[in-house]
Amino acid sequence: MTDTASPVAPVPAPAAPPRRKGVPHTVTVAASRRLTPHTVRVTLAGDELRTLDPTPYTDRYVKLVMAEPQEPEGRPVLRTYTVRAVRDGEWDVDVVVHGDEGYGGPWALGVQPGETVTFLGPGGGYAPDPDAAWHLLVGDDSALPAVAAALEAMPADAVVRAFVEVASEADRQELATTADTRVTWVVHGTGSLEDAVLAAHARGELPAGAPQAFLHGEAGCVRVLRRWARAELGVAPEQLSASGYWRRGADDERWRAEKRAWVAAVAQDDAALAGA
Repeated sequence: MTDTASPVAPVPAPAAPPRRKGVPHTVTVAASRRLTPHTVRVTLAGDELRTLDPTPYTDRYVKLVMAEPQEPEGRPVLRTYTVRAVRDGEWDVDVVVHGDEGYGGPWALGVQPGETVTFLGPGGGYAPDPDAAWHLLVGDDSALPAVAAALEAMPADAVVRAFVEVASEADRQELATTADTRVTWVVHGTGSLEDAVLAAHARGELPAGAPQAFLHGEAGCVRVLRRWARAELGVAPEQLSASGYWRRGADDERWRAEKRAWVAAVAQDDAALAGA
């Protein structure tokens, strides 16, 4: 694990907008490039993107259609990805790849400029609160695009502690930071993400007071840190964004089927905390 900090001019935090999740849009792939050994950046382009509200949330996302239904009553195969950056008529989407596993990685590795892709959305729900005492950002590589976007939107005087897990040292990315930002990188095999966060807290390295918290990534890790943030840091529900993007040992389809039970378990955690 290593810490980095350097100043950068921030992007002002946006106001909350209406959501748009279920409308299909078809755009063209403008470019695809290997950003790190395990991340491919796909740039989507189209006139519609110039007028389509991407939402001002820093965790804004789209659901890419990876495969059409195989039977009349079936559903298309969707994969959810954060919109990493928005320019005039272009959106960047960063995809984590693990060889030929799954749908999204192989698609990102093989897609060519000029091909079309359909997506639903965008949606989102989190943006940095400029009035927060400090900000806690925690995510693995699946949440890194949202963490990076959040860092770019931080107020200039924001106090930020970010913890990001990646597959290798080479998968670290340059991130925007304020004068009081500390980014801790956790590399697979050197310890767990939740242990890194909890150890920093135990050493007194986190600021005092309750932060606004963004906790996203592997479901088991997120649940552990969510309980801790509520109980130990005093994070209020309205200042907490926590979601399991995937679950260790489960493919995407299985996780989709299990996620409702996970959400119910999280609600039980909150009920237990309220009754304590």
